[in-house]
Amino acid sequence: MPPFAALVREIVDFPKPGICFKDISPLLADGTGFAAAIAAMAGPWRDAGLQAVVGIEARGFILGAPLARELGIGFVPVRKPGKLPGAVIEESYALEYGSDRLQVHRDALPAGARVLLVDDVLATGGTLAAAARLMARLELQLVGGAVLMELAALGGRRLWTADAPLLATLRY
Repeated sequence: MPPFAALVREIVDFPKPGICFKDISPLLADGTGFAAAIAAMAGPWRDAGLQAVVGIEARGFILGAPLARELGIGFVPVRKPGKLPGAVIEESYALEYGSDRLQVHRDALPAGARVLLVDDVLATGGTLAAAARLMARLELQLVGGAVLMELAALGGRRLWTADAPLLATLRY
């Protein structure tokens, strides 16, 4: 594990008993560690010819925007319903107890643009899979997915059906 992994703390029984939450707040608060995490996430994608990073609300914004800056490309937000002012398309996805939706502007990028989809964590995989479907509907070229950490025991990778690599900087 890279040194900045030590800045991810575990909070037992959050948000409910039996859950061991991986909190990235200390990592984000440490300038050197945060920079190292962004550089590590950017590494595999530096020569991929990307045109934009697409970040998923909300922590995907925290990582996606500096990642886009690191790569010298644009940033596009994928948001929860009602947050974007223009014409949107949306995709529904299942949660443990219910469902939710993601939206992106219809005109976020031209068809064929090469994008990297970014979120903080790959857990059960529904959010990332829904965002990948949005990219396909916009006819964007999904070059890959990047997450800061993957909780492998939750099996979320099985929902990643995009024909593109999905890379996790930290695996638990």
